[in-house]
Amino acid sequence: MIPNYWRQATEELAKKDRIMSNLISGSKGLILSSNDDAFTTLVRSIVSQQISVKAAENIWNKLIINVPIMMPDHIFSLENSILRNCGISQRKIGYLQDLSLYFMENNFNEAAWSKMNDEAIILELTKVKGIGRWTAEMFLIFYMLRPNVLPENDYGLKRALSMHYNENKLVNRNDIYKISDKWRPWRSVATWYLWQSINS
Repeated sequence: MIPNYWRQATEELAKKDRIMSNLISGSKGLILSSNDDAFTTLVRSIVSQQISVKAAENIWNKLIINVPIMMPDHIFSLENSILRNCGISQRKIGYLQDLSLYFMENNFNEAAWSKMNDEAIILELTKVKGIGRWTAEMFLIFYMLRPNVLPENDYGLKRALSMHYNENKLVNRNDIYKISDKWRPWRSVATWYLWQSINS
């Protein structure tokens, strides 16, 4: 699913920010779309924690080959060795089991979650072991398609901001907020284009 706000967001961002305008025009029409389902989105976010994009992609590709059924009860009952052979650490295996248990015990109600604000969803998700604010923010962007999420501690975002807005110098929290303030209420969209700029 593609966000219904995307065209409006890109037009407004391009008007407000010359650099963002260039990034949008250079994206070759790429658009953010929602991931398959809530559980799979969170599994992928946990797998991707604190490793490079390339390493995360390699592990994910192995996982979907070896574990074609991405369901909470199936992941929960898997032999740890199967997940380890995909390159997933023992700690992350524990996180995936906790996530599976959460989904097994709490029926995910998308309609109810869609009525919750961003911070309420972050608060709910971070009750699960292994899910911190960054993982919850990825869920908001890539599954809930929330338009105004700013993952300020994301390495890729910081790197892209440094490249495009700060002459390759490190950016601090104040820099991030100052630069991103003009992007409201489309900070998720701006962040996505910045990610694209360093992944292309």
